[in-house]
Amino acid sequence: MRLFTLSLLRPRRPLLLAFAALVAFSVLASSVVSDSVSARAEDTAGIAGAPSDGGKIDQTRSRFSYQVEPGQVIQDEYLVSNSGSTAAEVSVYATDAYNLDNGDYALLESNLTPVDVGTWVTFADGSDRMELSLAPGESRSLPFTVNVPADASPGDHAGGMIISSLTESDQVKLDRRIATRLYLRVKGDVTALMTVSSISADYQPSINPFAGTMNITFTITNSGNVSLGANAVALVKGLFGIPLSGTVRVDIPEMLPGTSRSMTVPVEGVGQWIFLNPSISIIGTIDDDAINPGPLPEAERDVPLFVAPWALLIILALAGGIYFFIRWRRKRDHERAQAWLEFMDSEEKRRASAESVEAS
Repeated sequence: MRLFTLSLLRPRRPLLLAFAALVAFSVLASSVVSDSVSARAEDTAGIAGAPSDGGKIDQTRSRFSYQVEPGQVIQDEYLVSNSGSTAAEVSVYATDAYNLDNGDYALLESNLTPVDVGTWVTFADGSDRMELSLAPGESRSLPFTVNVPADASPGDHAGGMIISSLTESDQVKLDRRIATRLYLRVKGDVTALMTVSSISADYQPSINPFAGTMNITFTITNSGNVSLGANAVALVKGLFGIPLSGTVRVDIPEMLPGTSRSMTVPVEGVGQWIFLNPSISIIGTIDDDAINPGPLPEAERDVPLFVAPWALLIILALAGGIYFFIRWRRKRDHERAQAWLEFMDSEEKRRASAESVEAS
């Protein structure tokens, strides 16, 4: 028994010591990790870019926007700043713009080659890309040249000046990009034109026959060569153009030339009036910093729609059924009452006749 007891107690002390060492190591490791995280949190990165004038931010511009002749050369400056607490290695270059499906303004990915205004920009050394090393808090103004081709097509050419900063986080390279829009309007046959290229509609009835929803799906196309936004108004009309709904307004952001955008607008509170005429009307808009193209385009399009007023028909059918049931019930009750009166009258005559026979 004693031997067994001693053999059981001896290994417990080393286990306790090992456990204590493990706890101490864990506390030390967590302290080191905490200090490391704290040190990394103090490091910040911040890259910015803006149009420049004399080496300082040009407060009068939020974008680069020029109206040029074919073959013209433009000189300008781009201010690149590092507002972070660590040094930054950046690349500065120009590229082309396009619209995303949701209408947002976007620039080509870094692995795609521009074919339009992105190829017109060069820097002071003649290259199309500048590699910079910026100390914390440092800013640098980069002169650049825009060489407009002699055969450049009239209208808007859109792109952007990009500042790209490659950073590595958890063994993953991140391309942080800051951009400033770049617009060139080449003089010539400049046309501001926007159309409603397609329209369709479907009606969703409700229990209330006067509170259905009309979903209007339409596509707007910038058919001209000028960048335009639009204000769209959706409305449902009836016979003779009588409004059958309120108006729904939608602001459509800037669309580049040749682009289209489709969307669906629900118009609520539409009754089941058999003939419905949903319509879309648009008027072009421009951004505050954009060059005015002159008169803005307007367009309108509608589509006829025949809606069977099922809810109303069901209500009318029920009302008609109740009405005819009541009439039938009243008629039947009247006939029964009339038959009863005739029966009582015949019984009265029969009794009178029987009494007369007995008396005689």
